[in-house]
Amino acid sequence: MQDQTRWITVQTAAGPMQTYVARPAAPATRAIIVLQEAFGVNAHIQDIAQRFARQGFLALAPDLFHRSGTRELAYAQHSEAVALISQIGSPAILEDVQAVLEHLETAEHLEAGRIAVVGFCFGGRAAFTAATRLPHLGAAVVFYGPGIAAGPHATLGDANAICAPLLLHVGADDHTIPPEQVSAIDRALQAAGVRFSQHVYSGAGHAFLCDARPAMYREAAATQAWQRTLDFLNAEFPLGR
Repeated sequence: MQDQTRWITVQTAAGPMQTYVARPAAPATRAIIVLQEAFGVNAHIQDIAQRFARQGFLALAPDLFHRSGTRELAYAQHSEAVALISQIGSPAILEDVQAVLEHLETAEHLEAGRIAVVGFCFGGRAAFTAATRLPHLGAAVVFYGPGIAAGPHATLGDANAICAPLLLHVGADDHTIPPEQVSAIDRALQAAGVRFSQHVYSGAGHAFLCDARPAMYREAAATQAWQRTLDFLNAEFPLGR
């Protein structure tokens, strides 16, 4: 896909933001905003964007670290990653996602209702946050997003504002999202009348979809979660409409 991928600059309220773009072979009628893990828009996140492009989605992965000057961290830099994402609250996330939405609307002529956010780890929390504040968003998918139900940037209290359908994936052995938080998310979304499904994968922990981290990757859970994600997005955004 080399000729169909590139970096572009999207202007945000906080300045320019580099954004990785993976374009499908056919003209795009739907788009995915891929929100990064705690390590930046690295090779794994770029690969995720390319996977979506192969399924007919225009995929954009914005660099949510652009305010810090850090582009990417190695997986071994866990403490640095935690410190960095702890500084990124809801206002910054919303500014950045809104900027990508506006780019897609103006440059690609796609309506927000044909655009989904899909986030991983820190990006999962960011995707949930976007769903609480961007009412015209088409859908949101959360892969193992810690900090939704508890923590300094928790947004579960805003569940009543969610209009988009949600799909959530969490590993049963993910210590960053303990069972009581999974249950709290279920209860809050049910009470808010959100159309959602949340799947818990036995034998899987945090980052179970990340095949770039063999110690974390769980093939069975990853395969099932990915297929559920494609089924969900294809149902919400049928190709060609």
